[in-house]
Amino acid sequence: MSERPIEPEGPHDGAYEQEDDLLPPVGGRRRKGRGLKGCLAVLVALAVVVGGFYFAVTRGVDFISSHFSSAEDFNGPAHGKVSFEVHDGDSIAAMGRNLKAAGVVASVQAFTDAAAAEPRSTGIQVGFYQLQKEMPAADALAVLIDPANIVKDTVTIPEGLRVADIVALLAKKTDFSAGQFQKVLDNPDQLGLPDYAQGNPEGYLFPSTYDFGPTEKPAQMLTDMVDRWKQAADDADLEGAAQRLGYTPAELMTVASLVQSEGRGSDMPKIARVIYNRITGTETNGLLQIDSTVNYATDNQLGAVPTTDDLQIDSPYNTYVHPGLPPTPIEAPGDAAIAAATHPADGNWYYYVTVNLATGETKFAETYDEFLRYKDELRQYCETESAGAC
Repeated sequence: MSERPIEPEGPHDGAYEQEDDLLPPVGGRRRKGRGLKGCLAVLVALAVVVGGFYFAVTRGVDFISSHFSSAEDFNGPAHGKVSFEVHDGDSIAAMGRNLKAAGVVASVQAFTDAAAAEPRSTGIQVGFYQLQKEMPAADALAVLIDPANIVKDTVTIPEGLRVADIVALLAKKTDFSAGQFQKVLDNPDQLGLPDYAQGNPEGYLFPSTYDFGPTEKPAQMLTDMVDRWKQAADDADLEGAAQRLGYTPAELMTVASLVQSEGRGSDMPKIARVIYNRITGTETNGLLQIDSTVNYATDNQLGAVPTTDDLQIDSPYNTYVHPGLPPTPIEAPGDAAIAAATHPADGNWYYYVTVNLATGETKFAETYDEFLRYKDELRQYCETESAGAC
């Protein structure tokens, strides 16, 4: 059995006269029947708001879909040529913007979508690439992800070349003439040479393999080579070693060039020691007596055997006549030669003789008599049938 609930008493007794009248009266007792109309008004307004929100969301989805889900893309065929550069630090989006600006792809989104589907896109390398106008984004990406497509002039400068030889090689391997390179060398301040080079690039155009981009001019190419030398000098602590050994950095570079001209491999630090010993010792009265310095003075070919007349030439580079180091490097030393000059081996040697020209075996002597024995060993080697190189 249910009982009618006891209604509360108090000042609001009778204020809630109908279940539909849910809101308290404002300014007095609400008239019977007003609550239903108010609720209907609220529901209508809410429907308008919800409908408007739905319309806005729908339009937003349509906008996003039209701009991103179906990105504009070229279908081909592509045409023409575009030289496109990927810069250091470029993001995929930045590449896409640059490609669109160059007329290669139709939209940034088409390119970024293609890149998102290709894991190798994270490894795109800096450089210039040959592309075309109006390429499908996937085709443009396929060119960029392959390092073999980088447009460059690859030039290898071997160790031991003089500036004149380097200029001739650059002219042969690039689209510029020897005169254009020489014009830059005639104004060496732009190359970034160290002060102690005194404007002479001999020895400071570092031997290495260079990938020159299609926009690089002779000044930039030569500057690249000087910059690479700076890296080698830092790696060998050239200036610190000069202070430790009691020479100037310029003198150490000259020693390195002599080492480069005279030796190879593991013998280089020993050859550097022979040079230092000859400069400071009494065994040879300070004379280095190195053939390559005479060849430099007479402009002989590299590796030539100086004649008797050559050995008498009056030149500061003739180390058979003038004691001490020549005034500048005589050729471009590589990493190993610079390392040998900055970190010479310990020893009391004054002489060295390559006794086997095929293997390069070199023996080092402390006395002149020992040196003569090694010279005789070389003579016997040269008398054999297998020693046609002597």
